[in-house]
Amino acid sequence: MNRTFSIIKPDATKRNITGSINKIIEQNNLVIIAQKRIKLSKEKAEDFYSVHREKPFFQELIQYMTSGPVIIQVLEGDNAVENYRKIMGSTNPENADDGTIRKLYGLNIQENSVHGSDSNENAKIEISYFFDESEIINN
Repeated sequence: MNRTFSIIKPDATKRNITGSINKIIEQNNLVIIAQKRIKLSKEKAEDFYSVHREKPFFQELIQYMTSGPVIIQVLEGDNAVENYRKIMGSTNPENADDGTIRKLYGLNIQENSVHGSDSNENAKIEISYFFDESEIINN
């Protein structure tokens, strides 16, 4: 068992589809062991996405991620990072496999409903950025 980090993005919270996304997560053998609804500040979003700071889409990404509430989550399961990346689907919803979260709910490359860690190392970093260990309920 290992963990990954997930964000249900503003486009999904705005459309009130977080329950549908959580259902897909849970149907694919991942357990939501921590979850909270937050509003990212500009500073927190810039820090979290700092790896993209020099890219042309950075300011648009920050504006989008601070445009409404998000749901941040810790997911647990076998091969959690790899499993969640399969469940999310391709970054571009048009290229995502049928049945994936992004194929079902993504609007475009940016408003693709979810973020997930891309490695076990980044999952640990992203989880600790948003959650104290005391907030995570182990199964």
